Amino acid sequence: MTINTLVKNIIGVNRCLVKSVDKEEMDDGTKKLIVTVEPYKSDQCRCPLCKNGKKLPRYDSSKNMCTWRALDCGGVIVELKSNRPRVTCPVHNVISADVPWAFPNSKFTKDFDLTVAWMAKALCKSAVSEFMRISWMTVGRCVTRAREFLEPDIQNRLQGLRQIGIDETSYSKGHKYITTVVNHETNTVVWVSDGHGKTVLTRFFEELTEEQRAAIEVVSGDGAKWITECVNEYCPQAKRCTDPFHVVEWANEALDEIRKESWRDANKELKEVQKETKLGKGRPSKDDEDAKKLAKAKEKAKNIKSCKYPLGKAPENLTENQQVKLSQIKSRDPRLYRAYELKEALRNILKIKDRAEAEVALKQWISWARRSRIEAFKELGAKIKRHEEYILNFIETGISNARVEANNNKISLLVHRSFGFRNFNNMVDLILLVCSNISIPLPNRAVK
Repeated sequence: MTINTLVKNIIGVNRCLVKSVDKEEMDDGTKKLIVTVEPYKSDQCRCPLCKNGKKLPRYDSSKNMCTWRALDCGGVIVELKSNRPRVTCPVHNVISADVPWAFPNSKFTKDFDLTVAWMAKALCKSAVSEFMRISWMTVGRCVTRAREFLEPDIQNRLQGLRQIGIDETSYSKGHKYITTVVNHETNTVVWVSDGHGKTVLTRFFEELTEEQRAAIEVVSGDGAKWITECVNEYCPQAKRCTDPFHVVEWANEALDEIRKESWRDANKELKEVQKETKLGKGRPSKDDEDAKKLAKAKEKAKNIKSCKYPLGKAPENLTENQQVKLSQIKSRDPRLYRAYELKEALRNILKIKDRAEAEVALKQWISWARRSRIEAFKELGAKIKRHEEYILNFIETGISNARVEANNNKISLLVHRSFGFRNFNNMVDLILLVCSNISIPLPNRAVK
């Protein structure tokens, strides 16, 4: 092995000649290795943005040496230096010539950019910045270059969409939202945009061709009206599915509203009993009726206040203590327990696999809710009626927003780990890398 080949293998570059290797020591004692290289003649005078590989005429011969940061070697900073003339491109006019070891407009080697992007998927930006000895903002730019290299045509994500999920998630304080579209078949995020609402989602459907919109068969989401309106306008043939998790969440919210009402009533009753009861000093006797009445009122208020989780959980997941609390609610607050039964009945309907059977059960439940004399569930019954077709579509297709919510959790963790983003495009690029099947190659490693 020649010295030239050995140096290239160590610094992780190829298709170039090593002309010299120098060593420097900076003011703070940091050691630096400076490698002067020259691209092969076959790789010179090419446009970095054109992919046709044609050699172009030189515009000038640069006398100044350009510098690229390479991966550290044993803790020593490595820099590449080379002349980089400008060429005349018929498409991009006068532009600096391409070099085989770096992406266009990058002052780092390809291996450096890809390594930073790989680390950014798993670590916070400040940790990557400190370890790689680059600025916090540079991390985002490295991620963008890596994403553009690994996926030069992002529109390919929109090919072959048949089953999609739509949702919005918060990414910053102050009610800043992003809208994500997930391909259910590949479990990957295919589209991301700042904001939420019909105007934002309209942009997604307008990016699709008529053939692509016609190919969409199922669209899942929560009960948001703007999702329904966009689906009806752009792909009316698709089955709109309401996510069952959100349906159960509606029922739990209605149930908790009733629980709060019951607790307020119980607390009011307790205060009245406390005013009416006259207890002497010391421990009351066992036969003291006022003491018994007060203790009963206190226990009732306490049980209702602490029954939020037993009421929200499925019966099969209740602990022994939670089962006791639920039985106490049944005997002491029939209205609240009736609301609990309504919630559980709706949850069980969503487990039915046959659409015809579920349709009958859902109509019966809506009728029951409207006759329940519980205002919150009367309103919920009307809401379920409006979404009846979309709920039945879920039962028929079995497609929920579970994968969308899983990707939203990844995004939330990503934003939290990165301590936010100053550049929204950098965040989108990192989201697309994390929430996709793209594997970032590392130097001298087999691609998985």
